[in-house]
Amino acid sequence: MATLDKPMDNKILENNYENPPLSLGQMAWRRFRRHKLAMTSVALLVLLMLFIFGGALIYSEADANFNDTTRRLEPPSAEHPFGTDTIGRDILARTIYGGQISILIGLTAVIVQIVVGVLIGALSGYYGGWIDSVLMRFTEAIMTIPLLFLLLVMAKFFAGKFPNITLFGRTFSGSVVVIVLIIGLSSWPRLARIVRAEFLCLKENDFILAARATGTSNTQIMFKHILPNTVAPIVVTATLAVAGAIISEAYISFLGLGVQPPTATWGNMITGATTYIEYAPWIWFFPGVLILLTVLSINFLGDGLRDALDPRSRPE
Repeated sequence: MATLDKPMDNKILENNYENPPLSLGQMAWRRFRRHKLAMTSVALLVLLMLFIFGGALIYSEADANFNDTTRRLEPPSAEHPFGTDTIGRDILARTIYGGQISILIGLTAVIVQIVVGVLIGALSGYYGGWIDSVLMRFTEAIMTIPLLFLLLVMAKFFAGKFPNITLFGRTFSGSVVVIVLIIGLSSWPRLARIVRAEFLCLKENDFILAARATGTSNTQIMFKHILPNTVAPIVVTATLAVAGAIISEAYISFLGLGVQPPTATWGNMITGATTYIEYAPWIWFFPGVLILLTVLSINFLGDGLRDALDPRSRPE
């Protein structure tokens, strides 16, 4: 029997050599590729980014802000593919530069959210005790405040208190900073609870106990040993939060308390269309469709990342 088993063992070894086991990254990529909606969303997001940032090579910011009242409310044409708005500005150029601000607000607000949420969640989950109690009660208090109500109140209170800023040769309304800070500082509680749960699960593992035994400081254990193992839920939550931040900016700008002119966003572009919904639908249609496509794509991308980074959510 031993002589019969030997060729079989050699065959298994040869197969393992020819097809080595996949790494965690390769397995995650294979699971992500199986998510058809996520792959479609990636392609759509690439096209949207080409439109938003590549379009700036064709249209300047001056084109986006130039108005000609003699050509107001013109429907889509060869000269103005998206038509013109209520004061004769080209909607195509404005959706390009408005999209840049909307994406910028979404990304920077999420960066603020990650910094605050990870810090509070890590401290709460690692130290526990009274620190955990105080931080979690504060987190729960923030979660009880309706986000829309907080956005409206804070945007109204800080309106006009921040001067315009110039960055990379562009002038941004000070309200951009206000919206970023409000969205970022009001949307971190969910991420903090997720990070806390991960820290509670990981801090008693053997590799953490070994790190403590070797005299590793608490800061190094938290941010060099535990935090890298919580990247997956943080990435998924942050991805979905970008879509939420874009939506938050859109509806607060639609209510007239968001980003103020001359800075354009998809949200405040729709504001000017409220009285022309039936007569000039192109004013709200194009920025509205871009918001819809961007948010859906980011949400499906987040779903794909969740399935890819969590092997338990979908079988191999």
